[in-house]
Amino acid sequence: MTAVFLAAPEDAWRHRAAELAAGLRTALGPLALRVEHIGSTAIPGMAAKPVFDLQVSVADLEAATTAFDPPLAGLGFTRRPYEHDHVPAGRTDSPDAWRKRYWNRAGAEPVNLHVRLAGSANERLALLFRDWFRAHPAAVPAYGAFKTALADAVDDSDIYTDVKDPVVDLIIVAAEEWAETTGWSPAGPTA
Repeated sequence: MTAVFLAAPEDAWRHRAAELAAGLRTALGPLALRVEHIGSTAIPGMAAKPVFDLQVSVADLEAATTAFDPPLAGLGFTRRPYEHDHVPAGRTDSPDAWRKRYWNRAGAEPVNLHVRLAGSANERLALLFRDWFRAHPAAVPAYGAFKTALADAVDDSDIYTDVKDPVVDLIIVAAEEWAETTGWSPAGPTA
């Protein structure tokens, strides 16, 4: 079991994530179509696990996996066996439509690196989640309070994720409505 620790938000996260993304763009080359800061550290004012989540969008997941293993290993990343994302409740997609590759780097500056197909539902969801919260800062304290209470109540990161997933599913319902009414698309700025 791994306990969940949430840190108070830091303005420096945005800048450091941009530096990490730039380094990954250089290391991964043209197969990395986009490298973006996602997750709670990408949302101003959000309490978060002190781990940078970055997403790399690619045209071919298998080719990227083969090409990315050596440079990522050189940067201290290890590929993990998590090859599918959670499919939100109510979706009828095959889990195969939510494929990804996942590397992480532990240590003083941990990073979770999610490699997803450009244009896929899971690539879009990660960006929509981030952008909806950025556009709705009044929702940040409530979600942060939920995450803090959950982290205090459970001492296992897998249980934390399992309980959090349905809440994310609820947020995505509102985020999808917002995307529809505003014309939001994932083709926004990087990092």
